[in-house]
Amino acid sequence: MSGKKILVLGSGMVARPCVEYLTRNEKNEITVACRTLSTAEALISGLPGTRAISLDVSLSKNLDPQVAAHDLVISLIPYIYHATVVKSAIKAKTNVVTTSYVSHAIRDLEAAAKEAGIVVLNEVGMDPGIDHLYAIKTIGEVHEKGGKVKEFHSYCGGLPAPECADNPLRFKFSWSPRGAILSMLNSASYISEGKRVDIPGDNLLSLSEPYFVTDGYDFVAYPNRNSVPFQEWYSIPEATTVVRGSLRYKGTPAFIKALFDLGWLDAGEKDWLKEDLTWAQIQQKVIGTENATESCLVARVKEICKFSSDSESDRIISGMRWFGLFSNEQAVVRGGNLLDTLSHHLDELVSYQPGERDLVMLQHKFVVEWRDGKTDTLTSTLELLGDPKGYSAMAKSVGVTCGIATQLLLDGNPAFNVPGIIAPYKKEVCEPIREALEGEGIKLVEKTQ
Repeated sequence: MSGKKILVLGSGMVARPCVEYLTRNEKNEITVACRTLSTAEALISGLPGTRAISLDVSLSKNLDPQVAAHDLVISLIPYIYHATVVKSAIKAKTNVVTTSYVSHAIRDLEAAAKEAGIVVLNEVGMDPGIDHLYAIKTIGEVHEKGGKVKEFHSYCGGLPAPECADNPLRFKFSWSPRGAILSMLNSASYISEGKRVDIPGDNLLSLSEPYFVTDGYDFVAYPNRNSVPFQEWYSIPEATTVVRGSLRYKGTPAFIKALFDLGWLDAGEKDWLKEDLTWAQIQQKVIGTENATESCLVARVKEICKFSSDSESDRIISGMRWFGLFSNEQAVVRGGNLLDTLSHHLDELVSYQPGERDLVMLQHKFVVEWRDGKTDTLTSTLELLGDPKGYSAMAKSVGVTCGIATQLLLDGNPAFNVPGIIAPYKKEVCEPIREALEGEGIKLVEKTQ
């Protein structure tokens, strides 16, 4: 059944392609809500069947009536608010869609969601989202042919296009630098050769290794989050290696690791961090040098970071110089802490500029053992570049996937209309999303090596 009232919470970069997809059904009535009305109005500009409202989701007295007035709510706000939205939806018996991982806070609401008879559909973006669609597809095909998936490797990266990776970090920010940086410091767990491996966040980036995906790129990869449950969720109990992780250009993890080692990623408030300090003076205070001259600072940086080679040392110290961290320029302090101060600085220097493209790169690698003992390596690869005159690759891949899944739920597809907390881990859910997504030009290339 289509032609429903849809409430979209959030006005970030993924919201517009999601809303635009849903407006293709002229019966849909879409309300876009965010705290600032003008931002919501700008997002819906030129889109039929839409309206904008101002809404503070942290206030239940404001959120509850809006959720109750709609048939479905798409939560594109930070994941920490999803549980609040779902609680409101349970009271109103309104379905919910998110692009985020199922958190413990959401999972704890499953019984209440089932009792209310609502669907809370999650992980329908890029990663998570599109990654699930093709993992489930290939694993299912291998099992149908009597094969076993002995190893599963999956790496994804949201990156600047190669020509735009033109700064020492080799990275650009399309959202909060703070969040992007901290996401690189998540702890990780995965299965390797039949054993669970746990990596603390402060050691993760030092484990990044060169990883070949396709010609023309120099990627490194490292594990991210907890891959262990995917052995069960993807129905591959036979797999002795299961790892999901992140792709970055060579050099990015080492640079972030150096900033971490030097204390720049400390979110604790510092009484001494004042507006009248220069970047060199902050650096001096953080790493404990006698003075703020560049030579003194550089010598101490080398002592702390213990770079793997002279070339690595030269590259990262040159990069810090490029970012002005040894300069006598007055720093703009944010949040009273080093992380927010650095994040604001990076946002000014290495955010995407008009006309620049991003890149989404995703690859699954399956090592398959067939009944006759033969072994093959199968790959599924997405190389998606943003449109400088349209949507970024990340916005399109997340937003359109979310829009497709939402419409399938609204249309009454039986696989989607199962009360409770669900994610696309089954063929019946993944296949219709994947088929519609391929119709939008987003398709992984599958090969046997």
